[in-house]
Amino acid sequence: MTAGAVAAAAAAGARRRREEGGVGPAPARGALAPIVLALWLGAALLMATTVGQAAFAVLPTRQLAGALVGRILPVVFVSGIVAAVLAHIVSMRAGTRPTWVARVGGLALVGGCALAQFVVAPKIESLRAALPASIESLPIDDPQRQAFGRLHGISVALLGVAMLGATLTIASSVRTAQRPD
Repeated sequence: MTAGAVAAAAAAGARRRREEGGVGPAPARGALAPIVLALWLGAALLMATTVGQAAFAVLPTRQLAGALVGRILPVVFVSGIVAAVLAHIVSMRAGTRPTWVARVGGLALVGGCALAQFVVAPKIESLRAALPASIESLPIDDPQRQAFGRLHGISVALLGVAMLGATLTIASSVRTAQRPD
């Protein structure tokens, strides 16, 4: 077989796959959604359980550790939104219809990440910028330190909601894929 014949056969196969709506069988394409979400969930778990604690343990000041974590969290939050949207698109292209659990999980993932990134994070940044010194130098009963603590707690809770949403969506997707038609 000549190189031209191989190229023609490959082009015909690609054209046929496009006409059939994808690159592989629907079950294989449907498996991509939970994989995308699992990758994001792994990154979020690593951030929540390791990176933050390691930064505060090794860096010379809590302010530097907070700055490092503050640079990483936006990536986690925005990629969570992107992962949820990609998983939804892949599922729809595969012809799978998400269960109500997957829908709620997807909304929790997007909502948690979006609120943390676009509502809570800007408030934390403006609070930090308005401080005369670092957070830890303020007395514990200082209203700005308490406000920071509340916002930090809300951000952590929203990441937890997003992670729970991803877990629900993954579990629902896997369970649906295993169900016989």
